[in-house]
Amino acid sequence: MRFANYYQQDRIKNDSFAEVDRHHTYNPTFTNRLLRLEFLKHGIELNNPDVNEGRPIVFSILHDGQALEQIANPKYLIATENPYICPRNQDRSYLLQFDGVFTWNTNFADLPNISHLFIPNQIRCQPTPAFSERPIFSCIINANKAFPKGLKNDLYRERLEVIRWYEKNAPAAFSLYGLGWNKPAPAFSAPEKVTRRFMRLASQLFGYRPFPSYAGEVVDKESIYRKTKFAYCYENVANLPDYISEKIFDCFFGGCVPIYWGSHTIDEHIPQSCFIDRRNFKNTAEVHRYLLSIDEQQYAQYQENIRQFLMSPKAMEFDTTTYVSTIVTRILGDLRHDQ
Repeated sequence: MRFANYYQQDRIKNDSFAEVDRHHTYNPTFTNRLLRLEFLKHGIELNNPDVNEGRPIVFSILHDGQALEQIANPKYLIATENPYICPRNQDRSYLLQFDGVFTWNTNFADLPNISHLFIPNQIRCQPTPAFSERPIFSCIINANKAFPKGLKNDLYRERLEVIRWYEKNAPAAFSLYGLGWNKPAPAFSAPEKVTRRFMRLASQLFGYRPFPSYAGEVVDKESIYRKTKFAYCYENVANLPDYISEKIFDCFFGGCVPIYWGSHTIDEHIPQSCFIDRRNFKNTAEVHRYLLSIDEQQYAQYQENIRQFLMSPKAMEFDTTTYVSTIVTRILGDLRHDQ
């Protein structure tokens, strides 16, 4: 048996491959476990570095950009995190230090060590409830996060705009789910932090609700999407090439029609007939008017379009098996070449 290291932030004792991910509510470790299984078939055991201590290492994989000190070659990077959250994922000089980099970001396609892959999903197609069986008109499922003000293409800010519009104009037509919405929005400047502290205190002492539409945390997003007609499905940042996260697929799996805003290349990979493109509307009020115009027959057509897409070869480009195959094939090929 040969051994390889899998570096992932804050993961030790093979947390990266545990069946229950204690670090991220909506990021199950199925993909990592499948990657480990495929390498095992070739006589390579992939572990977090502490588990491999004292063993000879044939290669290392870093899950998103981390410090490279004392990590010997050959080494590979899986760069799937938004580069505004993990800046190393868009640092060309950093990327060039790897034998191979696996990323969705086509801005780096000119680098010699790049392999393209999408953020993975367990692609599946199953029967879902019809329009009349969905009591929730619209929703957002996200954590209460934010970028500092001034970031170009910030969609955290746009999610807040949706939430506040519905709370003011159509509260019965919207529900908010996810982590942290019982607290005020994140603050960055000193005055904002002081205000947030007072608002937080008011929520604890007097029952003040920073977000009146908040309906609670969710363990299983699909259970909510199966009850919901429309979901505002915004990435964290707009206009990144091929940055198509699990968010739109979570909607698809529940048969819920997404209002999508994010990657400007989405039309190249997912048919426009499967989602409502937020870029086609001036504001949330205009989107809401359009949603109200959709009848049961039109909704069923959206669902049929989604079903056909999920059963197509194009959808399999996003599947975990494709992601794993891309990584394993590249690394094993390099190892054979070096022998």
